[in-house]
Amino acid sequence: MNSLFCRHNRFTADCPICSKGTVLDQSKPAARPRPARPSGRGGGRRSSSPVASRVVTGPYASAGPYEDEQGDSYEVRLERVPGGVRLAEWALGQIRRSAPVLEASGLAELVAAVREREVLRESDAEALFQAACVEPGDAEPAPHGASRGRAGDMQEELRVERLDGDRVRIARWILRPGAGWELQEAPVMLPAARYAEAIRAAAAAGVLAG
Repeated sequence: MNSLFCRHNRFTADCPICSKGTVLDQSKPAARPRPARPSGRGGGRRSSSPVASRVVTGPYASAGPYEDEQGDSYEVRLERVPGGVRLAEWALGQIRRSAPVLEASGLAELVAAVREREVLRESDAEALFQAACVEPGDAEPAPHGASRGRAGDMQEELRVERLDGDRVRIARWILRPGAGWELQEAPVMLPAARYAEAIRAAAAAGVLAG
């Protein structure tokens, strides 16, 4: 049986010389136990908690509130954000992933509020306001007014189209080869000039009348 005393006539655990490098060495930091890895397939995957996405907001004007087919309340905002002008539905402080729908009369009120609150540059706000004030022409009313552009190699349109009742939808449509025009159920973010062009065409076609 080993002696508790070392050659320096001390307890071995208390001797800084004889205990050095042994399990009795108090100057050596204790190793932290590593957590056991879960066994089985897929056990090594990390569980990530959901992180709320940051929604960038800027100066805006709104129209509504409205109710959708499910009875949920929302409003439509036109706001200045980095990279352009966004038109979107909002509910409970969150942006909705759908093409914005509002009343035709609410569109005129919306662009008037944009100009009054100086949401956009004066020239852009005035262009939107004047576009909504265009009187319908003598031609047969059209289902929508549009501003044409391109999305990569595909054609796209910003359309202001009449739905049932007094409501209009403002949305992007993309022409996919072999599949025809496809509605993009998402908020719209484009330069202010594109909105003005589409609203002007819709007003002239009688989409916003009555």
